[in-house]
Amino acid sequence: MGDTSISFGQVIPVLRIFSEEKAREFYLDFLGFTLEWEHRFDDNMPLFMQVRRGDLVLRLSEHHGDACPGSAVNVATKNLEQLHRELIDKKYKYMRPGIEKTPWKTRDMTLTDPFGNRICFSEAV
Repeated sequence: MGDTSISFGQVIPVLRIFSEEKAREFYLDFLGFTLEWEHRFDDNMPLFMQVRRGDLVLRLSEHHGDACPGSAVNVATKNLEQLHRELIDKKYKYMRPGIEKTPWKTRDMTLTDPFGNRICFSEAV
């Protein structure tokens, strides 16, 4: 008999966006993601795109029914201090994130995108 165990693959969150320009500024310019692909059904339709930084993949959607604004994503992270330094050095005028220790033994750096979605980069202590 074959392997019948259950397994799961990568989770790819979908985050709601409202402005292509602001999404590119935040995710590509500030956070350093690269654009993998983008799709529109035609020139006058909402954008759906996928961005990646290392193993972290996010989908960003202007489509009304794809996701709720204000979602939260927790990202297990190594070398949080390095990421923090990189982001602070960019002098992004809308955000200067900090790192906080949590009671559950992590160090977290939480960023809120221009659409109210929170991304928490979390490193185990």
